[in-house]
Amino acid sequence: MAEEIVNRVTNSSLKTIDLEDFYPSGNRVIFDIKDWLFEELILREKDFRDSVKNHDWSQYQDNYVALTCSSDAIIPSWTYLLLSVELTSFAKKVVVGNLELLETTIYQEIINEFDVSEYKDKPVIIKGCANKPIPSTAYTLLVEKIKPVAKTIMFGEACSTVPLFKKI
Repeated sequence: MAEEIVNRVTNSSLKTIDLEDFYPSGNRVIFDIKDWLFEELILREKDFRDSVKNHDWSQYQDNYVALTCSSDAIIPSWTYLLLSVELTSFAKKVVVGNLELLETTIYQEIINEFDVSEYKDKPVIIKGCANKPIPSTAYTLLVEKIKPVAKTIMFGEACSTVPLFKKI
């Protein structure tokens, strides 16, 4: 008679954290202001303000927006603030930068609010494979957050982990 196969991972106190589970819904959008510049290089304040006034900001409802300028123009800092004033009425989050910075900022807020009490004195695996764009910084922020409470921290999958930390 064959022995029953026991899933030791399921029966252990091992806790897995998958940052993909925290990925918030909403489109990620780059708003490139170069199209609103004269010859894609010069910001004319009156023309720029007219563009801001006449733009349909509602199209960014529940989106995450990264403000950028892909041309070599010199952009005054008030420009991004003026855009933010309009976008914050619709967008979930607005940053100045690229999509990676946007995702990092989103995850920074999520991890700051993350309750780590259930991981106290437990072995923790941070799941490594993701189908969504999880920034590398999110993993480091998570390690920083759970290290004070976790017994051990590993990275990968339960069948093949890389040890990162063990409380002595």
